[in-house]
Amino acid sequence: MTRYIDPDRDAFRQFAKMDIAGPVQMLNLLRFRARADYEDGREATGVEAYKAYGRESEPIFTRVGGQIIWNGKPQVPLIGPADETWHAGFIAEYPSKDAFIEMVKDPAYQAIVFHRQAAVETSRLYCFEKRETGSGFAA
Repeated sequence: MTRYIDPDRDAFRQFAKMDIAGPVQMLNLLRFRARADYEDGREATGVEAYKAYGRESEPIFTRVGGQIIWNGKPQVPLIGPADETWHAGFIAEYPSKDAFIEMVKDPAYQAIVFHRQAAVETSRLYCFEKRETGSGFAA
């Protein structure tokens, strides 16, 4: 199984060059390791390590204007591979793509992202340009 934990460098460069005016929404899908994989050998579950990441990254996330606008517990895939299961899913909204970039490049964030790397078995991160919602399906 291919693991996806950190952003792909080429995809991140492409994202940075995109002309997106206004807020971006980042869909996060996460599968945690049973045991966190810390380089220093500390003991924790993947969920515990991700909670440490959340606690320590929250001040940076808040400072750049980030907010969680949706949070859910995945149940069953109705479309897609049956073995592609997730433990958590949420949407983080940032005031701009530059705010997201500012967060991930912040030295304080870089100093704590190891918790996320230790916690996550694999993940998906999709960037969406915010659009208006309504009563119909979007295209």
